[in-house]
Amino acid sequence: MTARAIRRPVGNVTRGTTNPNRLRRMDRWIAAVQGRALRGGVEPVAIDLGYGAAPWTAVELLERLRGVAPLVRVVGVEIEPARVAAAKEYEREGLVFVHGGFEIPVEGRPVLIRAANVLRQYEEGEVPGVWERLCGRLAPDGLLVEGTCDEIGRRHVWVALGPEGPRTVTFAARLGSLERPSDLAERLPKALIHRNVPGEAVHSFLRDFDRAWAAAAPYASYGARQRWIRAVRDLAVDWPVTDGPGRWRQGEVTVEWGALAPSGL
Repeated sequence: MTARAIRRPVGNVTRGTTNPNRLRRMDRWIAAVQGRALRGGVEPVAIDLGYGAAPWTAVELLERLRGVAPLVRVVGVEIEPARVAAAKEYEREGLVFVHGGFEIPVEGRPVLIRAANVLRQYEEGEVPGVWERLCGRLAPDGLLVEGTCDEIGRRHVWVALGPEGPRTVTFAARLGSLERPSDLAERLPKALIHRNVPGEAVHSFLRDFDRAWAAAAPYASYGARQRWIRAVRDLAVDWPVTDGPGRWRQGEVTVEWGALAPSGL
């Protein structure tokens, strides 16, 4: 797969903030849920879109995905030419860096596009159009993962989308850093962060999650993980949780997008 010639990248230059190991929770989830599709392609390609001022996230994505898909190749895509030039020294077999944006300037269709901490700097009204454009670049079994995390990757929320559009929302955290699940509200992706208000589904979800967390307080004596598992189990009675204890033990929970989608979207 080679880069496509483009006249002008689509999108805006972001702040570029990045740190090593920042996206480990998202990468771990991607490897678990998209590993089979990545293994199934002849030349499976994963895109790290908007990797920022340093190439750490793309380097780490290659290492983590090769644990489940040895033939996968990673392309780091950045809209700021100076960042691409600086990343070139980190290229290796299976990893290249190219200048581009939401048009995704590679031949063929990627099996994965990861866009972490990119749309946070856009307007909410721009999100559906960007999602549609990126989903249109995916392989038939491809996945777009778009979300936001804190500076050191303790708290992260992302939306997973297929070629047809959004599928799920995943909340992930280092459980020892949480007082309550609604602490994750500050890391909601752009499509949801302004909807954490009464009357919106995501607000009701986080409210119910906090109540389940409070009810699970007796399990805290066994550790934050056991408390989280119990809270999610209770939450799943009323909300369409799509994963199970194996993922909950990782400090995650995934919910159907339709249950949290903003009104009018």
